[in-house]
Amino acid sequence: MIPLITLEEHYVSPHVRAAQEHDEFAAFPHDLVRKLNSLDEERVQDLDRGNVSLQIISHGPGDMPASVCRAANDDLASAISKHPNRLAGFALLPVSNPTAAADELERCVKNLGFVGALVDTHINGEFYDDEKFWVMFEKAQELDVPIYIHPSWAADSAMDHYRGNYDESVAVALSAYGWGWHSDTALHILKLYASGLFDRSPRVKVIIGHMGEMIPFQLERVFGVSARWGRERSFQEVWRENIWITTSGMFSLPPLACLLQTTSIDHVLYSVDYPFSSNEKGLEFFKKIEKSGLIGGGDLEKFAYRNAEQLLRVQVQLS
Repeated sequence: MIPLITLEEHYVSPHVRAAQEHDEFAAFPHDLVRKLNSLDEERVQDLDRGNVSLQIISHGPGDMPASVCRAANDDLASAISKHPNRLAGFALLPVSNPTAAADELERCVKNLGFVGALVDTHINGEFYDDEKFWVMFEKAQELDVPIYIHPSWAADSAMDHYRGNYDESVAVALSAYGWGWHSDTALHILKLYASGLFDRSPRVKVIIGHMGEMIPFQLERVFGVSARWGRERSFQEVWRENIWITTSGMFSLPPLACLLQTTSIDHVLYSVDYPFSSNEKGLEFFKKIEKSGLIGGGDLEKFAYRNAEQLLRVQVQLS
């Protein structure tokens, strides 16, 4: 079978849980927490069940101080060293302290061999269009590694936007996995573009998940509107050269078809969102794609693993 690389795959560090005032993961199902905690045999067995040759691991959402990030990254590097052909790492960064985030990214890439970083889409409602955050992106450009912008829970100040004539649990769902995670990440990309980040750092590499976080469906309108924003580079150019998209957590052909009609196959990558989605479900979807003919031939290999190899400078070990 064609080997697979996955890029939006998570774990939870005991250092992060210990640093939290309230353990955010305590309410998760026991089996899910066990898989999040595992960086050894159970994780590798799950990779085998989904035909995943290499999993790029990142921490679950959360804004942590530099010392906690450093300890978590060191532990992740140690775990990867036990399975170097199956696991690789995205760094956890102290984004609230952008200079420390840039320093930790450099340490993780140069000393620990990490292939980039994954960050939340906002910090307490603050997006990264503020120039104080750009040192992190400039460091990523210097190191030639990507930053994966991942959805995160809505800030308390934003929750009224989702509340209405229904139960609070519905508002939480709308603010998160039911809508807001994806619309907020899409908005974040547009804010970064409008602010001039991609003019300042024209070679920065950004990854987003979930079939493009709604942007592909709106792309033509975005192209037209963003042309009025006075940026040196067009959004078409930025979308083509600076943005990579994974299929993480989305297992349906229609949004993939839209993504492929709006985006070069060279920038589309397979992913699962483990353990929130199973590797087996991802493999079933990959087979569905292959059977549909939506992606075929050499493009299917690009999607499965070759694009990730090129972007991250990794290589799967073919059996």
